[in-house]
Amino acid sequence: MFRTILWFIYFGAYLLAIYPKMLKVQRLAEIGNTVEHDELTHQVAQKWARSLVKFAGVTVTVTGQVKVPTEGAVLFVSNHQGNFDIPLLLGYIEKPKGFIAKIELKKVPLIRTWMTHLNCVFMDRSDIRQSLKVMKQAADYLKAGYSMVIFPEGTRSKSDTIGEFKAGSLKLALKAGIPIIPITISGSYKIMEQNGTIIKPADVKITLHDLIPTAGLSKEEAIELPEKIRSIIEQSV
Repeated sequence: MFRTILWFIYFGAYLLAIYPKMLKVQRLAEIGNTVEHDELTHQVAQKWARSLVKFAGVTVTVTGQVKVPTEGAVLFVSNHQGNFDIPLLLGYIEKPKGFIAKIELKKVPLIRTWMTHLNCVFMDRSDIRQSLKVMKQAADYLKAGYSMVIFPEGTRSKSDTIGEFKAGSLKLALKAGIPIIPITISGSYKIMEQNGTIIKPADVKITLHDLIPTAGLSKEEAIELPEKIRSIIEQSV
C-alpha cells in the first residue's frame, strides 16, 4: 500500500514539474512548428512514462524493436492486460505514437492535454456515432504519417488470456493503407490488476512481431486479419 501511495504522489508531482514543458509544446503548436512540437512531446512523454514504470518497481524486457520501421506510420495492435499498458508502450517503444484510448482519460486534467498533443483520440464505445468519428480521426492521423496504438479487445483482460478482437478496429490500417505491427504484452496485469488497486513490482515482457502489410489485401484476407493477428499475439503471452 505504501508503494502505491508514493506512486500516485510521484505521478502527480511529475505532471506538475513538466507543466512548463507543456506550455512550450502548446506554443510550438500555435506557431505551427510541427517538427519541434512532435519531437519535444514524444521526448517528454516517453521519459515520464518510463519513470512511472520504474517507480512502480517494474522490470521491462523488449524484443523485436528492430522490426519497427524508422520511416512511415504503422498501426501497433496490442493485447491489453492492465492499466500500465499505455505507459509501457509509450515509454519502451521508440517510435512516436498516439493511442486510441477510452473516453474516461479525456476527463483527467493535464493527462488529456499531453495525450492530445501526442495525437491520441478518445473513444466512447457506448456511442456508435462518436466511435465512428473517432476512428476516422485516427485513420486521418495514420494517413498524415502518425503511428497509432489500438487495443482491439476493447477492455483490459486483467490476466494472461486474450479476448476477442473487435474486427472493425483493424479497418484503420486498411483504410490508411499502412502496415500493422502486432505487440504482445506479457505480465502487466501483475503490476496492479492481480492485486486489486495495489501496485506491486513485476516482470513485463513486450514482444514486437513481424510487420504485416495491409495494402492490396483481398476481401477474404481482410476478414481473416483480426484472427491472424490475435493468433500471433497469443503465441507470446
